[in-house]
Amino acid sequence: MRARNFKSLLSKTLSLLLVLLAVACVSVRIPSFVNNDKAALMAAALTVSKGNYSEKPTEKATESATEKPKSQKVKSVKKSVKTNAVSSDFPPSYYNTFASHKGEVKYPVYTKQYIEGGDKYKNFYVKNNTWYDLDIDKQLRSKLGFSFDKNSDIQVLIYHTHTSESYLDCDVGYYYSDYYPRTSDKRYNVVSVGEAIAQSLRKEGIGVVHATTSHDDAYDGSYERSMNTVQKYLKKYPTIKVTLDIHRDSIGSDDYKMKPTFTYKGRKGAQIMVLTGYDPGGEYGFPDWEYNLRFALRLQKACEDKYRGMTRPLDFGDFVYNMNANTGSLLIEVGSDANTLREAEYSGKLLGKALAKVLQKAT
Repeated sequence: MRARNFKSLLSKTLSLLLVLLAVACVSVRIPSFVNNDKAALMAAALTVSKGNYSEKPTEKATESATEKPKSQKVKSVKKSVKTNAVSSDFPPSYYNTFASHKGEVKYPVYTKQYIEGGDKYKNFYVKNNTWYDLDIDKQLRSKLGFSFDKNSDIQVLIYHTHTSESYLDCDVGYYYSDYYPRTSDKRYNVVSVGEAIAQSLRKEGIGVVHATTSHDDAYDGSYERSMNTVQKYLKKYPTIKVTLDIHRDSIGSDDYKMKPTFTYKGRKGAQIMVLTGYDPGGEYGFPDWEYNLRFALRLQKACEDKYRGMTRPLDFGDFVYNMNANTGSLLIEVGSDANTLREAEYSGKLLGKALAKVLQKAT
């Protein structure tokens, strides 16, 4: 009897020790997330997930992605439906909505116009993600860090840090699980949007150079490579006052995507989001951040004055992203990976016109 009790006690003790050992192993393997340490986050991604890690804040799901619509349903669309992007315009190597997607899952695309968020100033909003006491009216009345020269040839540089970012081919309200919104074909990624902006500026008599160099063949280090490109062009064209890094956003989750959209003159376009940074302590080597902020606010206001609803709230945050290149450097997200290329190109055209108005007043 005592032997049986002893064996039972021994078995329970060994089981308890195994449980405690397992807990200790997990505790050692998972890093601490105190203060959102980047190294800890990366280590966690490499140990307890699939290893996906990105330094780009706007490549992840944004705040708007937390509100997943539940009332909308995915509509079945026949091949004869007319859309604002025809599938035959795209090469076979690129995603084609109307191609065979046998075995793939169909996911919904939800359309939404993002207008409100943060501090309102007249007809636009600013999300101030810093400790800075932002006086929008005062900043709009303050001088820019550059002046527009009517006799200069090249004053604007357009480039793309994440050159391969691309869009859907058709506006049908869904996408398949094999959709991969990146391509090296510059006819179908953000380079095409950058060219739409450049052409619009040229029509307004503003000199612009469009750098189409690829910087994200390897994602890590893409900002360093694009800054090298910017510096090369600034050296070649010392008259450049403005540098625009054109991206596209990604909003949603694993099973749906959000499409930021507005309409102007009956045509659907992709909403844009202007980003400008903050560096009060000199951590990023960005002492003139306030000039860039003023420029961003003027551009935001010009877009809303001309094309109501075109912009998402301006993102003013603790980052630099090559904005320290000069006092007219901004990052602009044109739509998301749920918008079509045609919608993004249309917004690029309008963005160029609004930017021209800002520059022509900066004398």
